Amino acid sequence: MRTERVTFLTSAEHKAQLDAFAADRGESVGNVVREATSRYMAQPSADDEEAELAALVDELTKAVPVMRASLERTSQIITDSMAEVDRKLREAGIRK
Repeated sequence: MRTERVTFLTSAEHKAQLDAFAADRGESVGNVVREATSRYMAQPSADDEEAELAALVDELTKAVPVMRASLERTSQIITDSMAEVDRKLREAGIRK
């Protein structure tokens, strides 16, 4: 692998923290920075997240009316079933 040098400026305190962090992990500062930047760049961008959220909103907008209609049908079936049971219990003289 061919390498290139990257230099960045930071405070003495941050550099000391970076040195200590790398030492605690048994790694070089360069490796810690490479890993951190690789993970950072792999994260989805705000635009990607917004697009995903917009797609979810679209799906929910379509799904909610379907779910609501299904729940209303289920509620009506339960109401009708309760009325039928009540009618049969009255016919049998079990319920007044």
